[in-house]
Amino acid sequence: MPLKITDRAAKIPHYPAAGGYSLPDGVALLASNECPDPPLPEVVAAAAAALGATNRYPDPSYGPLREALAEHSGVDASLIAVGNGSCEVLLALGEALLDPDSELVYAWPAFSVYPHLEAASGATAVRVPLDGDHRHDLDALAAAITDRTRLVIVCNPNNPTSTAVGLDEIRAFLAKVPEDVVVLLDEAYIEFAEQYRPEDSIPLLQEHPHLMLLRTFSKLYGLAGLRVGYGLCSSPELVAAVERVRQPFVVNVAAAAAATEALRHPGATQARIAQARESRAVLAQGLRGLGIEPAASEANFSWFDLPAGDDASDDERSAVETRVIGQLRDAGVLVRSGGALGRPGALRVTYGTPEENERFLRELRGALA
Repeated sequence: MPLKITDRAAKIPHYPAAGGYSLPDGVALLASNECPDPPLPEVVAAAAAALGATNRYPDPSYGPLREALAEHSGVDASLIAVGNGSCEVLLALGEALLDPDSELVYAWPAFSVYPHLEAASGATAVRVPLDGDHRHDLDALAAAITDRTRLVIVCNPNNPTSTAVGLDEIRAFLAKVPEDVVVLLDEAYIEFAEQYRPEDSIPLLQEHPHLMLLRTFSKLYGLAGLRVGYGLCSSPELVAAVERVRQPFVVNVAAAAAATEALRHPGATQARIAQARESRAVLAQGLRGLGIEPAASEANFSWFDLPAGDDASDDERSAVETRVIGQLRDAGVLVRSGGALGRPGALRVTYGTPEENERFLRELRGALA
């Protein structure tokens, strides 16, 4: 008997997850923007210690984690919403703000979960193309706002294109947004950026009462498998909106303990940032040696178009992409399809270990030969 689901549910797009999780050890996992380094031993120990109390529900206030985040960010704990990864906070915010009479504005290509918001809510999505340098066109984004707009998303650095806009540009953009429109500044990769530091955007919260900064432990801190994210909010109303629409106990005890401990080791995170930036330079140089000009990366991954000829059609670009991804996969290197992320013929490649980066460049050279 066929299952009858609602029209709303049928319209929700599947997240284009990377394949390869069942492949044998030794595969270079460069498809999901994960940290190539495992959690610190102290972080693993904190998570393991928390498992002894899993007969009890988590503290619903997540007090220790929120206090640690408050100390880390300078934002009051009452203005921090934590979640089961940053995606869970994002989806809760969309559920609280959007309905069929409203509009959602974001750039495209951008994070592939954003289309879930309009499908789940029935809101009208207004997608604003990136500029010629794969960056947000903030003037065009501001111009797309109407009296029906309830949420605008700026992904900075942008996933999948790796690019970022500067803080002055963001501040000028925010000044153009009406205060009844919430702006979500998705900063999942902000620790890797060079346009501005994570602490530099915090003052924006006091300047704009309709702003949330969205961040995660999945990238820099190496906790992708535990799922912890958080929103730094400009008002308690934003926190309350997120809390209102979701289930209780969204962060499990092991994840909360691991994230709290991860914040206590800034030296280790700085070393990871330095390694990612070194990898960024290595891959950019290597790609240019293959005749490929990558986007100006401010993240822990690279984005570029594969050589296909200036007059190539989208189908021809997709064919090149499929062939190259297949050859890389057969060689034990997993990367992400640009077509699945909004740009046929492109690839998104996470920075791995130095050995994995060199392996990727070597195998890509062979695939393009």
